[in-house]
Amino acid sequence: MKEKSGLYIHVPFCKSKCVYCGFYSTVNHREIEKFLSALSEEIDLRKEESAGKTIRTVYFGGGTPSLLPPSQLQYILGGIHRHYDIDPDAEITIEANPEQLALDYCEELKTLGFNRISIGIQSFHDEILQFLGRKHTAKEALQAVENAHKAGFDNISIDLIYGVNERDNTLWLKELETAFVMPIRHFSAYALTVEENSLLYRRIRQHKTVEPDEDMASVQYAILSEAVAKSRFAQYEVSNFAVNGWESRHNSAYWDRTPYLGLGPAAHSFDGAHRSWNAPTLSDYFAQIEQRKPFHERETLTDTDRYNEYLLLRLRTRAGIDLREMEALFGLERTDGLLRHFETDVDTRHYEHTPDRLRLTSEGLWFADGIAGDAFEIEEKSF
Repeated sequence: MKEKSGLYIHVPFCKSKCVYCGFYSTVNHREIEKFLSALSEEIDLRKEESAGKTIRTVYFGGGTPSLLPPSQLQYILGGIHRHYDIDPDAEITIEANPEQLALDYCEELKTLGFNRISIGIQSFHDEILQFLGRKHTAKEALQAVENAHKAGFDNISIDLIYGVNERDNTLWLKELETAFVMPIRHFSAYALTVEENSLLYRRIRQHKTVEPDEDMASVQYAILSEAVAKSRFAQYEVSNFAVNGWESRHNSAYWDRTPYLGLGPAAHSFDGAHRSWNAPTLSDYFAQIEQRKPFHERETLTDTDRYNEYLLLRLRTRAGIDLREMEALFGLERTDGLLRHFETDVDTRHYEHTPDRLRLTSEGLWFADGIAGDAFEIEEKSF
């Protein structure tokens, strides 16, 4: 039986930069044709990395993949299908902005083979959308979901952002209630954070706006958790919620440490023992591909790296850590040591411990990264 794997394609083009975005993107659309040519080269160059593996998930992220017309998306998909073993039942996702999702475009996406669409809505209120730098309106957000549904997409996800100073708690709950009655099976909700290379960071430094209120974000996360508990959705990761059976297979593979190949500028890859990443800008990416370099940089994970990543990724999920799995991977001594750490150093309101599992509570998930970080092992360096 072939090993399963994932494939991520980073399409770095946007109409404009959202204030919160820290991912690599560019508004220079004159480079699209050159990008498609380089990406085609990389698809061929790196096919051996997926030899003997079946691609179970394909994810077009960005940037804004939905800026590309169907002909260009078909060109990319054609190269992928020629060089990689794609599972007939693969989950194939495209990220999209609402203003691009006319009904005919959604229908063409479906015809091309996309079976999951992730729509970057962020808010159903125009004032908040304007603050975030989004180019769609609340009306277009609602219409985009309706168009995707009409086009035959059963697997629709939307993104929302909370912790925005311009939105009070009552309005946040109303936004959630709007989402809950839409024909979607999944949604992601992220706290507004300040990335160092974002417009929001620069505006705060220039005193043009104020930092997001972390206490308000914490309260709105609690509102989110409580509202979800009463809905048809269930939380399965810190920021992700789904109707049972409709969890994102691609994102879940990240948290399970399934190998994946990342193509395009700034894309990351993981083969189980190494992490690698592509050149972080288009110009450097073009140079990388011209030199026939399969990746820009690579690191070999140490035993400590693997252990710390395991804690970080598993504790972010609602399922938490399977203690039998952890013992098989890292040994009884480490497993017992982690349990002792939780018993002595972690608030009992923030975790649950059963004979075979350690997981965070809904309240504890808000602190997941900090709880995991406190349990990390420190690499011993020799000089």
